[in-house]
Amino acid sequence: MKKKALLALYSLLFLCTSMYVGTGGSMVLFSFPIAPQLTVANYYWVFVPEVDAATRFFTVMTTVMIVAALIMLAAEWRTRFRWVPIVILASITVATALTITVIFPLNHAMSAGITDPVELHMVLASWMRLNRWRVFLWLMQWLAMMWYFAAQWTPADHPAPRASSAHSSS
Repeated sequence: MKKKALLALYSLLFLCTSMYVGTGGSMVLFSFPIAPQLTVANYYWVFVPEVDAATRFFTVMTTVMIVAALIMLAAEWRTRFRWVPIVILASITVATALTITVIFPLNHAMSAGITDPVELHMVLASWMRLNRWRVFLWLMQWLAMMWYFAAQWTPADHPAPRASSAHSSS
């Protein structure tokens, strides 16, 4: 039962890391390229409601991830997998600090309303640059979880059965 509960928890953690990397990839591939077309007249509806909703959702999800990663750290402490939750917790810490200290102030400036086109493009450029760093951190989380699950199926972890003596004389 404990093994199945941990598998469910680790799968939830993998889902969360996938949501982060998917959201980040979507931003970089689909939202960032339209930034040059954003103006003081149209950026608000393209940017602010989406970021507000994402902030609320990811705040809860990050809390779930921290709890799951701490449980994984305790469960895997004596295994070769202990570094996986360490990477996740470290990247969550750095991404959260980056978000709170420098990205949130940019979000607040955009939410308050930017009326100067030069200021808007400077804020957007900073926001995109900082978010590329967050996407990198989210990718590290995903890669750590991907490695964890992939390592469960490597030949070293699951040795091939020995050939029977009847088949080995061929």
